[in-house]
Amino acid sequence: MSLDFELLRRAPDVEGHGLEASDAADRLILDEAAEAIAAAGSGEVVVLDDAYGALALGAAALGATGVRVHQDLATGERALTRNAVRLGFTGERVPLSLPLSPELVRGARVVLMRLPRSLDRLDELAGLVAGHAASDVRIVAGGRLKHMSLAMNDVLAAWFDRVDVSHARQKSRVLTASAPRAQRRPPAPAWPRVQREESLGLEVAAHGGVFAGSSVDIGTRLLLGTLEGAVPDAATAVDLACGTGVIAAWLARARPDLRVTATDRSASAAASARATAAANGVADRVHVTQADGLELLPAASERLVVLNPPFHSDAALHTGIAEHLFADAARVLAPGGELWCVWNSHLRYRPALERIVGPTRQVARDPKFTVTASRRAR
Repeated sequence: MSLDFELLRRAPDVEGHGLEASDAADRLILDEAAEAIAAAGSGEVVVLDDAYGALALGAAALGATGVRVHQDLATGERALTRNAVRLGFTGERVPLSLPLSPELVRGARVVLMRLPRSLDRLDELAGLVAGHAASDVRIVAGGRLKHMSLAMNDVLAAWFDRVDVSHARQKSRVLTASAPRAQRRPPAPAWPRVQREESLGLEVAAHGGVFAGSSVDIGTRLLLGTLEGAVPDAATAVDLACGTGVIAAWLARARPDLRVTATDRSASAAASARATAAANGVADRVHVTQADGLELLPAASERLVVLNPPFHSDAALHTGIAEHLFADAARVLAPGGELWCVWNSHLRYRPALERIVGPTRQVARDPKFTVTASRRAR
């Protein structure tokens, strides 16, 4: 069967103009890998960082069975499931979603991948494949030219003896890596990477591709400088879109009686947050979940939610993600509870916060960022 890419949807992720579920890079990856997919046995095709299922379902449409897939975002995994049902995939042609682990790639001979924008993410994925897939594995990785760099070739070459480059087509290109090495050249620390932030007194752990890595971005620094007085009598708090879990760990360290829920839709972020909590000795008071926003928390259950919202969906600037998180916070906040939020000042989120959450006051501001506290109406 052939895959009708136009029928793919992003839902439950944000949808809108300029936010497509697939693009020319997906089609080029599948075309470049078609012969290898046809020759692969059941369970020998693995897909990494497929956005909404185009690669996994495309491989199944080309005849692959037992496809294993890992998508970092919970929303992407759910979109794949919905797309498989919508397009009529059944039985062994339905891709199996698995966590990022050696079992995901063990025995794989063909690995399809969207090239991540983060070189660290590419390094972590390439190392996983090189270390645990079949010795004759080939990675067929592609992306849009505007998001690719020669450094991607170097990262793959650190793990594989051969890296081939396709011709460009429709502003997309594919890199094919083969002949995996047992060890990286040059050597590098294992993932997650851990770095000491002396000014905060915290250890920050990060898997590849998580926002800010094992450092702390300047917006989060501004926010942390204000949180000592945030709803001081709260017994619990939520670090929404937690990334590496820096805010959750800082709150748990600064307020020993506080229990914190850290949540992010990214699997790599959730894993990083768990590692950060453990590195700072607060894992017993920081509960980390991978979820779409605050879907796992009941309404009116929290008095303090803290948020440094993302403002990109893939490569596109889109405010819909932040407004989705604002609405989630409004649902979960108890009457009188507060959302403390830091945001790039040029995005002018205050009217949206007033409308979605409630009365909003400015807590701090520097040349680039604004910190606000929005109170849920009683």
